[in-house]
Amino acid sequence: MTPHTLETLTFDNSYARLPEVFYAKVNPTPFATAPFLISANQAAMELLDLDPREAARPEFAGVFGGSLLVPGMEPLAMLYSGHQFGVYVPQLGDGRAILLGEVKNERGERWDLHLKGAGLTPFSRDGDGRSVLRSAIREYLCCEAMHGLGIPTTRALCLVGSDDKVYREQVETGATIVRMAPSHVRFGTFEIFYYRKQHEHLAVLADYVIDQHFPHLRDGSEKYVDFFAEVVERTARLVAQWQAVGWAHGVLNTDNMSILGVTLDYGPYGFMDDYDPGFICNHSDHNGRYAFNQQPYIGLWNLSCLAQTLLPLAPKEELKAALDSYQANVDRHYRELMQAKLGLVEQQAGDEELLQDLKSLMVGSRVDYTIFWRELGTFLSDAGAKNERLREHFLNPERFDVWAGQYRERLQVEQSRDEERRQRMDRVNPKYVLRNYLAQGAIEKAQQKDYAEIDRLLTLLQNPFSEQASMDSYAAAPPNWGKHLSVSCSS
Repeated sequence: MTPHTLETLTFDNSYARLPEVFYAKVNPTPFATAPFLISANQAAMELLDLDPREAARPEFAGVFGGSLLVPGMEPLAMLYSGHQFGVYVPQLGDGRAILLGEVKNERGERWDLHLKGAGLTPFSRDGDGRSVLRSAIREYLCCEAMHGLGIPTTRALCLVGSDDKVYREQVETGATIVRMAPSHVRFGTFEIFYYRKQHEHLAVLADYVIDQHFPHLRDGSEKYVDFFAEVVERTARLVAQWQAVGWAHGVLNTDNMSILGVTLDYGPYGFMDDYDPGFICNHSDHNGRYAFNQQPYIGLWNLSCLAQTLLPLAPKEELKAALDSYQANVDRHYRELMQAKLGLVEQQAGDEELLQDLKSLMVGSRVDYTIFWRELGTFLSDAGAKNERLREHFLNPERFDVWAGQYRERLQVEQSRDEERRQRMDRVNPKYVLRNYLAQGAIEKAQQKDYAEIDRLLTLLQNPFSEQASMDSYAAAPPNWGKHLSVSCSS
């Protein structure tokens, strides 16, 4: 394979071939000051068959900073609506993002190049169409952190900065991020045509998504029901993965839900530090609608909104049957993930109680979620072992001793061997996650024109399960100030 240059990327812009009711054609607005590359993600470039040396060209920052187009790009802003904090908003759309085009690589995979922070579009409403450096860094890093964890997500191609001033809670500099996914169609893309009673457009959209992303369903007699059932399954699996790793999205509006079941739109997200089922990562979420422990329910609520949009295309009873499978799917996936985190191979009666008892102990002692699960792999199953390192996490170590005795008995049932179990657990319990304070440290350095920490974190988080001795400090519990950072929708 000959690597591509920017000018030889192969574009096949399927979304641009849809009727213009689905989007508005608009070019990015260049920054007033010259854009410059902050970071390029070689792993994402490889997905495009793009030569990594292209990042060194000034044209690279020009294209992905919004001031240049290359042959084959057909920029457009996608139209959608959505339920935001439970309230239907009739029109949203890409207010600060532009779909530059769809690259088709030599493996036949398709990747949207979605430029976020690209300037005003017809859907910007009262916004300025820009992203600030702070929010762009958070999304850039978390896309790759989630991918490293094995969680379906948009990917991040590059981060481009500028000296342009952007006004949020304070004056900041503008930046762009290019995020990639096979599609950026959302639940809200369906909602707008349902609520506008434009059912003919709804059918065109559904057929397009099925043809492009669920081709095995295109000739089925009940393709719309089958399509919805797959979206239910993908969403259930995604939410279970969030719950297992201790991650909260923060703004699970229907316009932030991907039709492909990938994590979309990184605003006020957060990995839990101390285990807290009611963890709220978005300080704008005053009622806790999107708290960590509410995410499974919100997934169901959002899927019910999507099911409603398909009523003109499919029988209500069959859509409801598919929707009713959601909770069992979430529970099954979550149970399997947590069983692996516990190092258990076989499923036994009492496993759920064992897990719940542990989580209760963790809540009561404010145990660090990521650190504890990683260290649980060191558990010694010998009857005389005290497991002092694990006991130290708990305010009442004697209560942990009781649980440890039950866990030891459970391990003996399947004749678990300590070293083999630890190796398995280390493959599913990450040592490194993108804690808010780590992202904040990279942001503060970047605001002083020091971008090295971004690349350092990017490399670290692409291999979160591997021991990286020189980076051990990044696996430590956060300082107290790091547990109380304020993250809002402008983040």
